[in-house]
Amino acid sequence: MLPENDLKIITETLGREPTEVEQGCFLNLWSEHCSYRSSASILKTFPTTGERVIIGPGDDAAIVRLEDGWVLAIGMESHNHPSYVDPYNGAATGVGGIVRDIISMGARPIALMDPLYFGPLDNEKNRYLFEHVIMGIAGYGNCIGVPVVRGEAYFHESFSGNPLVNVVCVGLAREDKVVTATAQKAGNKVILMGSSTGRDGMGGASFASRDLSEESESEERHSVQIGDPFTEKLVMEATLEAVDKGLVLACRDLGAAGLAGASSEMAAKGELGIHIIADKVHLRDDTLTPYEILISESQERMVLEVEPGNVDAVLAIAEKYDLKANLIGEFTQETQYFVEYKGEVVADIPILFLCGGAPTSKVESMSLHTEPDARKPPMPKDLKATILSLLSTHNIASKEWIYRQYDHEVQVRTLIKPGHDAGVLRIIDDKKGLALSCGCNPAHVEADPYSGGAGAVIENVMNLAAVGARPLALVDCLNFGNPERPEIFEQFRQAALGIGDAARTLGIPVVGGNVSFYNESDEFGTAIAPTPSIGMVGWVDDLARIPASTFQQSGDAVILVGDTKDELGASEYYSMLGEKEIGMPPSVPEELERTVNSLISAIQSGLVTSAHDISHGGMAISMCEMVGQVGAEVDVSGILPQADDTLFSESQARMLVTTPEPQKVFEMLSGIPCKQIGTTGGQDLIIRVNGHEIQLTSSEIEAASQSISRMMMD
Repeated sequence: MLPENDLKIITETLGREPTEVEQGCFLNLWSEHCSYRSSASILKTFPTTGERVIIGPGDDAAIVRLEDGWVLAIGMESHNHPSYVDPYNGAATGVGGIVRDIISMGARPIALMDPLYFGPLDNEKNRYLFEHVIMGIAGYGNCIGVPVVRGEAYFHESFSGNPLVNVVCVGLAREDKVVTATAQKAGNKVILMGSSTGRDGMGGASFASRDLSEESESEERHSVQIGDPFTEKLVMEATLEAVDKGLVLACRDLGAAGLAGASSEMAAKGELGIHIIADKVHLRDDTLTPYEILISESQERMVLEVEPGNVDAVLAIAEKYDLKANLIGEFTQETQYFVEYKGEVVADIPILFLCGGAPTSKVESMSLHTEPDARKPPMPKDLKATILSLLSTHNIASKEWIYRQYDHEVQVRTLIKPGHDAGVLRIIDDKKGLALSCGCNPAHVEADPYSGGAGAVIENVMNLAAVGARPLALVDCLNFGNPERPEIFEQFRQAALGIGDAARTLGIPVVGGNVSFYNESDEFGTAIAPTPSIGMVGWVDDLARIPASTFQQSGDAVILVGDTKDELGASEYYSMLGEKEIGMPPSVPEELERTVNSLISAIQSGLVTSAHDISHGGMAISMCEMVGQVGAEVDVSGILPQADDTLFSESQARMLVTTPEPQKVFEMLSGIPCKQIGTTGGQDLIIRVNGHEIQLTSSEIEAASQSISRMMMD
């Protein structure tokens, strides 16, 4: 049902009441999910250009220049609401949609990342959602042969009733083969290729712009698409073959708003019109109405712009791959969205009005500033037990149960597999590669949206730095509650400003992404914690110089890089203690750019044997995660007055590195905070801090970190 104000504007512009089909087009294309009517003004503040950026925000995916004529396609999307209603198909089709976004640019998908956010796993329904989302991602990604190389699983009570499923995909293409979603010329033909159109995914874009309720699981099931990864693989190969042969002038995946969205936006981008004959669309069910044909979001479908003389060649490629393909219309000089069904005109809309005329939502904002509560919990009597308890919390515990279900070896590019700070892929001559990282910390953003948004960028940059990668670009999924609530919109605004400022400081263009609002649950009466999830890619010049993430040899110096501050607000440690309202959350560190660049240079030198970012749980957790066959003995006394503050602070832009040549590394880190805190050796981790001595064995650390695996195996 169109909002009353929208219907009034549409009626006045058309000079008549819109038809049922036209109302469906406007309902979906003017939804928050498609039109960004609440967020567009904020998104314009992002830095989106750079010397490597060929195509930035606004297309199906961004294109970033690499080397030797190769380019990277990168995109990020959310599939949140469908994954609550039907977790398997919602997650699977989230993968399918972002993969097709990459294909539509003429690029072959080479890797996926999946930042995921759930309610606590001690709840049976949350465990069900968690398990079936993972199954959906694995089932789809494994079948189409695209490895999942990195991810995140974060747990917080606010995601009960509204989990978040965000997916990043990257692909490779030759620069001269890139196509876009911009229609090129009037008279060119429109081909729809792929699966049949059915009633699944009906009105998915408008569904994504509504709160979830307890009834959503049954009432909105028609809004969830059903995926077919085997057809997706065929669509991938057919589309890339047609692109490689120069037969495709423009291409778009049928995602949000279905055929209505893909076809109208292609034409509008080229300042052209389009004439669609809806009864030419191949259907799963002949009883579909023209309304349903246009807004269905059935999966595995692509719309292609083809010159008239190349139509038969494209249809022949589709037939070769046993795909359905039909000539369904053509682009026109007259800028109208014109749809016929069995000889009757069912839509005739000014196309720039349909695709760019959604009124901007005026949203009130409010101040979120509160003075932090400086109280501190009492020091734990047993710091060793505290560290082991923290290791077993689900936000810190090993995510092996998740990523072992994914095929991360397919395509044989994966050098560093899931479970580390960053995934790494071989790209050129087995010497150079890409590093990938994703995620954010919703608790930090909730405590301080600006610093938390900046922190999402910093955390991912540090993950890339740990493998010596220089960041190329980032994409984002900005997941928030109802933007019509002033406090929610202010969370969004501040977090976005934080992302933009950090990206600008570090010289990282924001090249794409999406906004997902209305992530609220009527069932639980909650809004999600603000979750500006980031996907970031970096360039590795020499894969042979990537350090390990665990201690490698005895006798190396252990160096702490970065300032450790009394910043435990919203930390995993305080959360474990049940103290969620006290303490100062992490701030944006000074000398951020210099710290990042110095660390990358030091790691690229080949003198660093291991490196690990410090994030969830603080320094103590990072030290534990670095213990493998080799242990270490460290002394971090005097960094902060209280031992638990030193061990568990989550201050940003910090890293642990080891090296056999500390003096040379210190010279490379000149001017940024760093100090030697110990030496590698033995098999245990021994930590001395302010008069306390903690000894942890590798078996104790391993056992504590397996809490998710134990829970899911029971």
